Amino acid sequence: MRVVIELEVSNDVRNIERIVELVSRQIRELDFPARACSLNVPVALSEALSNAMLRGNREDSAKHVRVRALVDHASLVLEITDEGVGFDLDRCTRDPTTPENVVREDGRGLYLMHQLMDRVERYTDGGNVVRLTLKRP
Repeated sequence: MRVVIELEVSNDVRNIERIVELVSRQIRELDFPARACSLNVPVALSEALSNAMLRGNREDSAKHVRVRALVDHASLVLEITDEGVGFDLDRCTRDPTTPENVVREDGRGLYLMHQLMDRVERYTDGGNVVRLTLKRP
């Protein structure tokens, strides 16, 4: 079995909740573990979407964000694409538990994505893409 969800939404943070609920409901129906459905995916996807809208698209309401979710027997792969120029994933990810980063606000979302998902990647393909992968146990 393979399920693909593809969406393109306006660059409006009010869309985040609906997208997260849609994806969470779909993986719940496909028997992903409860923790993945209620914590890992909602938090990581929310962070990726907010980064795309606020940082990648710089809050420009004329821009869009594309979301692609691929669910199969082995994993969930989420791809979030914005119209920004991209960023260096390693350089922008900060561990907020270290003394030098404890008061910083940037990089925390990326850190959470790394903690909650099995793999986090960034590449360019018709826009700036963040790919989140969660393997099925």
